[in-house]
Amino acid sequence: MSNNPLKTLAILNSKAPYSDTAGKDSVDIALVFGSFEQPVSLFFQGDGVWQLVQGQDGSAISVKDYLKTFSAFEFYDIEDIYVCQSSLEERNLPATFHIEAVQVLNQRDFAHKLTSHNTILRF
Repeated sequence: MSNNPLKTLAILNSKAPYSDTAGKDSVDIALVFGSFEQPVSLFFQGDGVWQLVQGQDGSAISVKDYLKTFSAFEFYDIEDIYVCQSSLEERNLPATFHIEAVQVLNQRDFAHKLTSHNTILRF
């Protein structure tokens, strides 16, 4: 048995959904870490905030809708989900999302939360 504390993982999403596979890849990794009870937090910044907007439809470009997977986060104990307030404002998006428990943070708090993790993966 190890006395080492669990390492924390932050996954930073900075790309729009369906622009490439980055969004789906980040969700897959989050669920894998969550299934092994590893602490993981999700961050959305830049065009990545579009992944939280309701009504995204990948079928228009023949892409499977991976955003529905977000509703499974609670079953994997992924409860720390943060979005950058200035990224929302720059895109004139409201702070209403297709999943619950998303915390909107100003840039300073967003950066502080992000850098408090042991590892950051950027997608």
